[in-house]
Amino acid sequence: MFLSILKAFIIGICASAPIGPIAILVIQKSLSKGHKAGFITGMGACIVDTFFSIIAIFFLAMAQEFLNENKELILVGGGLVVAVIGVFMTKADPFRKLKSSSGPTAMMKDFLQAIVMGLSNPGAILVIFALFAFFGIGNSQEPHLWKVTPVIISVSLGAATYWFLVSWLLSHFRKKFRMSSLLLISRITGAAVIIIGIALVGEGLYRVVFMGMPLF
Repeated sequence: MFLSILKAFIIGICASAPIGPIAILVIQKSLSKGHKAGFITGMGACIVDTFFSIIAIFFLAMAQEFLNENKELILVGGGLVVAVIGVFMTKADPFRKLKSSSGPTAMMKDFLQAIVMGLSNPGAILVIFALFAFFGIGNSQEPHLWKVTPVIISVSLGAATYWFLVSWLLSHFRKKFRMSSLLLISRITGAAVIIIGIALVGEGLYRVVFMGMPLF
């Protein structure tokens, strides 16, 4: 059991590490608003990773079949959501009304934004599935709730630890930048998220147009 918990903790870290739209969002929030905002945003991603971990343990075969049958629709729909969030990121001014931007309402907005982005990114759940398969968790016998609960919690702790450290480090770099530089970084990170979203949509449309895959 201890080995499974350790593997799950590593899965949480590894699932968070790839540079994707969530990581870019955390970078933007950490640099523009500070450690707390970056960590809260990362916790939104942590919730998504936990949700995907539950699916990987209990419904892996069913989820994989659903993803295979609806991959093109997921790519197009998810890509559009990611791209739209990227547009809002590029247009937002993180320094306007700075005081209110660090309040509970703004924190909840950052948290929910990360959840929506994570759920709309098809690559996130595929990474979780691949990691669980690689470490051999949840694919041998029928899982029992009392056995898998510590594993799921460990995935969450691994992801939370990663985002805490990343947001803390980035918030310290924040002090070395001028506001104009941070605003430029905010625009660049938003543009990067838009590009990722467009790439997802492009892949989905390519599969429909050139490979004859149905969208619906």
